[in-house]
Amino acid sequence: MTAAAPGSAPPVAATAPPGLPREVYVLSVVGGCVMLGLGLVLPVLPVYAATFGAGPAQIGVLVALFALLRLATSPFCGRLAARFGERRVLVAGLLLCAVSSALTAFAGSYGQLLVFRGLGGVGSVLFSVSALATLLAVAPAEQRGRASAVFEAGFLLGGICGPALGGLLALITLSAPFLVYAVLLLAATVLTLAVLRTCASAGTQPGRAVVRLPVLLRDRRYLVACTAALAQGWVLFGLRSALVPTVVVGWGHDVTWVGWAFTISAVVQALLIMPAGRVVDRAGRRPAMIAGTGLAATAITALVFVDTYAWLVVGLCGYAAGSALLNAAPAALIGDVVAGRAGSGVAVFSMCTDIGAVVGPVVVGLVAEQAGVAAAFGSGAALLVVAFAAAWTLTTVRPMTTVVPPTRRS
Repeated sequence: MTAAAPGSAPPVAATAPPGLPREVYVLSVVGGCVMLGLGLVLPVLPVYAATFGAGPAQIGVLVALFALLRLATSPFCGRLAARFGERRVLVAGLLLCAVSSALTAFAGSYGQLLVFRGLGGVGSVLFSVSALATLLAVAPAEQRGRASAVFEAGFLLGGICGPALGGLLALITLSAPFLVYAVLLLAATVLTLAVLRTCASAGTQPGRAVVRLPVLLRDRRYLVACTAALAQGWVLFGLRSALVPTVVVGWGHDVTWVGWAFTISAVVQALLIMPAGRVVDRAGRRPAMIAGTGLAATAITALVFVDTYAWLVVGLCGYAAGSALLNAAPAALIGDVVAGRAGSGVAVFSMCTDIGAVVGPVVVGLVAEQAGVAAAFGSGAALLVVAFAAAWTLTTVRPMTTVVPPTRRS
């Protein structure tokens, strides 16, 4: 057998590629339970807080506190995972979220509500960072795009179903969604303990030490992925979640029209997320990043000029198509950089999204007040254009393909 020349394409297996590791599907189901529960409680939370006499500003503080504590806790997640292991931190995050949700259901004052929701923010980031780190560790390099897509699919499906179910549960009592969320989290914890075993990382490169943050910050792939994450957090929470509802209501539509717009775009993203994962693995990270940021930037730029509901939905669907790629490609890039090793790399990547989620709504609101809605949409488009330009600086590298012997499975 002739050795491949330096710089040539890696050998491609003659047989069909192996299936994804079982842990990927377990993490997807667990993530779906978490997102389903979040979808149950988020629409009900403002109404529930109002029963304790909370006004609009206090409700805003309650919502922002969750994201702020996620952001504040993120820097510690890498060290916790390195010391105790991702699986233990993941379980701790799920249990903390379950306790938080159950206590919220029995809160007796607005102050208690703040404390209990704050605990949920801490648990949320412990879960999300350790789950993503575990995913990138167990998925081989040539499957990280598909693995990230399967993981995100669980979150998407949970997010689509959650709000409608939460509204139905709230008809029983406003505390019911919080109790059901706690039960879902306990079920996810049991599933994690029963099925998600601590194992050698399929994607880890042997002999490599933990990649330290200063080294990561000198790696172009890492910086590009973090830039995309920041833009995604800004657009999803600053523009989509905070600005779009105001625009739709300002056009004379009621809140149900907002729900339909979000649901339609979420369905589009859910349909495209698996094909997007295959594109990331087969075409490579760079083409997927360019296509994802380009589609997303074009769609958000178009919203600057939109003045009807129908075209708004079209723009959101265009953004959803780009976002499907951006749910898989940046995570795969991060996996390539950290090579399955625990550390701060995944935590800082997650922080970039949280920074966009915390700062985005405030800045977008101020821009909309001072310069108009079009300028506010333009802020998100500008960030996506920066991410698009950064994606062009990547080199075209396809991940090494695992060769499976024809006589037996490895």
